[in-house]
Amino acid sequence: MSQFFTIHPQNPQPRLISQAAAIIRAGGVIVYPTDSSYALGCHLGDKAAMERISHIRQTDKNHNFTLVCRDLTDIGTYAKIENTAFRSMKALTPGPYTFILKATHEVPRRLQNPKRKTIGVRVPDHAIAQALLEVLGEPIVSSTLIMPGKDMPETDPDTIRELLDKHVELIIDGGHCGLEPTTMVDMMIEPPQILRHGKGPVDAFKTK
Repeated sequence: MSQFFTIHPQNPQPRLISQAAAIIRAGGVIVYPTDSSYALGCHLGDKAAMERISHIRQTDKNHNFTLVCRDLTDIGTYAKIENTAFRSMKALTPGPYTFILKATHEVPRRLQNPKRKTIGVRVPDHAIAQALLEVLGEPIVSSTLIMPGKDMPETDPDTIRELLDKHVELIIDGGHCGLEPTTMVDMMIEPPQILRHGKGPVDAFKTK
């Protein structure tokens, strides 16, 4: 049976955040809120936990996980960022964007796009996610909480509890956090290419 934490979306309780981080470090899979939707998350180096997320979502081996990072400094450890791309990302983070970048050697190969050797990274503008990342001191491997056969993410913590009570170690109830996906941007080309229009505005990427 999953643990269920009700955490304040603006002022997260430090004790509960520390317990959530400990669950991730111990190999647990968690459900947590972001600035776009609820997500499944696990420890960066935990292959078994990643496979459990894939099983929950019924995705294939080519499914793209995202590294959810605390800030651009963290992103720089796991992805190669050119100066122009860095300036654009700085203006948009934290926010509901997933940036596609060339992965560094710090990223496990199973997380990289097998052909392009890329990784999706993002910095969420959500107090619970940021507090969790601060305590962990490293990114969370994440995937949007979309159940098999569904087109949209789950938004209600009680429904999530009914669906996943025996499949994850922790469900964080952070209230309603939306159901739009992030805007996905390929930052390896100039100008950057919008791969998916989501919650984040795209005006900054329009050619002048």
